[in-house]
Amino acid sequence: MPDLDDLHEWVTFTDSDGDTWQFDVTFMTSNYMCIYGRGCPGVFTELAPEYEHGCCTYGAHFVDEADRHATEDKASLLSSDEWELIDRAAEMGGPIHRTEDGEWMTQTVDDACIFLNRPGHPGGAGCALHQAAEARGERPIDWKPDVCWQVPIRFDDYTDDNGQTTYIVREWKRHDWGEGGAEFAWWCTDDPMAFAADRPVWRSHRDELVEIVGEEPYRLLVDYLTARPAGSFLPHPQVRGKSADD
Repeated sequence: MPDLDDLHEWVTFTDSDGDTWQFDVTFMTSNYMCIYGRGCPGVFTELAPEYEHGCCTYGAHFVDEADRHATEDKASLLSSDEWELIDRAAEMGGPIHRTEDGEWMTQTVDDACIFLNRPGHPGGAGCALHQAAEARGERPIDWKPDVCWQVPIRFDDYTDDNGQTTYIVREWKRHDWGEGGAEFAWWCTDDPMAFAADRPVWRSHRDELVEIVGEEPYRLLVDYLTARPAGSFLPHPQVRGKSADD
């Protein structure tokens, strides 16, 4: 039986290159927001907002060589004032390592990513790369590993037997982390606490969406969403059935 409590509305269209795009309208029009530093319980096996880890607990995997080199380049620009664990990274041979499975990822120190400044740091807890980008007036998505700025947007693609490619843009669910995701005590798209923004995802995450899909697919999505009457979208499961006064 399908999970009727997790119904989502979708839209599908074809771009000028003939590629098919499929967007999770329910998530795109939701008021999801990252609540890092605002009570996020993190992704330990138990709720632990006091650590201020967010989803940085297990480090970041890189999608490709370019992603890894870009992060290394930005890390080389950080000062000791900006990056709490910069000396520890040097002792470990760098902030990035290759796992036994041959995957490249950020090092972890004391159960969290080596780039995560911990509570008590002069600049505040949070990703050193993210904080450094903001301090320079630059986009954090140009400084961080791809997975760190894409989540909770999930991008997949599928090519059928006739060579037709469909690109799918949706919310990042717990199961997308594999077996480990089932052990999280909390995951943001599973909880109404993370659905408190004053604008929809397609607006608040414009830079991320354009970076992932490009200008044309994003414009086609916006044209479709803005042509629809206000209040005509299927609400996200985490807020479904709640009134504006709840």
